[in-house]
Amino acid sequence: MTDKANLRLWMVRVLIGIVTAWNLQAAFTFMFTPGAYVAGFELNGLAGETAIRGTGVLFLMWNLPYLVALWHPHRYRLALNLSLAMQLVGVLGESLIFFGLPPEHTILRTSLLRFISFDAAGLILLAISVWMMRHESHGS
Repeated sequence: MTDKANLRLWMVRVLIGIVTAWNLQAAFTFMFTPGAYVAGFELNGLAGETAIRGTGVLFLMWNLPYLVALWHPHRYRLALNLSLAMQLVGVLGESLIFFGLPPEHTILRTSLLRFISFDAAGLILLAISVWMMRHESHGS
């Protein structure tokens, strides 16, 4: 592997690593401190905390292909492409939920906007990663 290709590989790993770290941080925060987030989803009590914990578990599950892509994005390009697709589904799904909410649910809408922004930033970083890996395969 050339120095340029090696540098590109590490740059892609950094981008994927940022998205993965954000997602894992959200997963663990939701799993271990759900009470801090129930109000932002217009939930309360044990049922609300359980729902937030469950969301954290889903975030953790969601990150498996990200971790594989992080390990070696060139070799495990499918995992990188799946991560990009999953991130896109997140942005689109959250946007549909957001636009389906009545305007009076300000707190819930604000929480969803944070998710949309968070996932859109991840989508951009993963799209750059996919583009860089495609460039790598065409340049080699």
